[in-house]
Amino acid sequence: MSRLTGSRDRPQHVPVMLDEVINGLAVRPGGHYVDATVGLGGHAAAILEAAQPGGRLLGIDRDPNALERAAERLAPFGDAVVLVRGSYADVESICAEHDFAPVDGMLLDLGLSSLQLEQTGRGFSFQRDEPLDMRMDPDDELNAFELVNETEEEELAGIIWQYGEERRSRRIARAIVGQRPIRTTGELAGVIEQAVGRSRGRRNTIHPATLTFQALRIAVNQELMHLDAVLASAHGLLEATGGRLVVISFHSLEDRRVKEYIRDQSSARPRERWGAEPTETPHWERVTHRVLKASDAEVAQNPRARSARMRVAEANPLTEAA
Repeated sequence: MSRLTGSRDRPQHVPVMLDEVINGLAVRPGGHYVDATVGLGGHAAAILEAAQPGGRLLGIDRDPNALERAAERLAPFGDAVVLVRGSYADVESICAEHDFAPVDGMLLDLGLSSLQLEQTGRGFSFQRDEPLDMRMDPDDELNAFELVNETEEEELAGIIWQYGEERRSRRIARAIVGQRPIRTTGELAGVIEQAVGRSRGRRNTIHPATLTFQALRIAVNQELMHLDAVLASAHGLLEATGGRLVVISFHSLEDRRVKEYIRDQSSARPRERWGAEPTETPHWERVTHRVLKASDAEVAQNPRARSARMRVAEANPLTEAA
């Protein structure tokens, strides 16, 4: 995630925890890197600069608008950069298709980008009243309007609880079903606020619709399923080089998954949930044993960096079975 500054037509992209990303990836000249959430290309540009001479980068994103902006920003690097529209869940096949394996490092900057939040018509935010959408890839079939208006109440409550960790999920789902059809972000936020109320006079209290909007966005884009898929693929791409995986998360659901994956795969007997067999050599060596956070100075410049959480792991080559 990043912030956008500058003019409305040509905003300046400020990537989160940039120095920490370059150090975490241990970028070196001539290395090959995957930015699996390339966004507007801020991290990618810094990685490419540090990887010269000879460095290359494969950038992936589901959002064609973001890819268009990234292509402009990264144009000076010419053939050193390859941009692909797709999901990081398919990183293994994308790398194979573009003959971009093995790699020396992979970056995942998870969550919603500033472009998606601030671009009109996307329906990610209730700061503007616009049609419910929330699709990162506008060609995906499921959108938030369909999810809100066609999902049974019990299932909707489950989505809000599971992906938003919203303790008032049943009350919110009941209110949504009672007010359907709901067509816009403003309508939805209003229904939720009316159902659960809003704390007054308390500073830093989030809007009562925040967690529900998070849950709907995650469900629409299948974000946690895609995250599980890319984590399962990462080691195979990085193993041959002893490459590093850097993940920046912005909410507890993502960070918890990343933390557990790295912790469990740093053991010779990983948990069955990740589909890995016991091995003499753990898949990963933890580079960061504790989560890294943005500095106070960065948060002062970019308030959205406040919730950023970064974890780094280095791939171990697995011992061949005798």
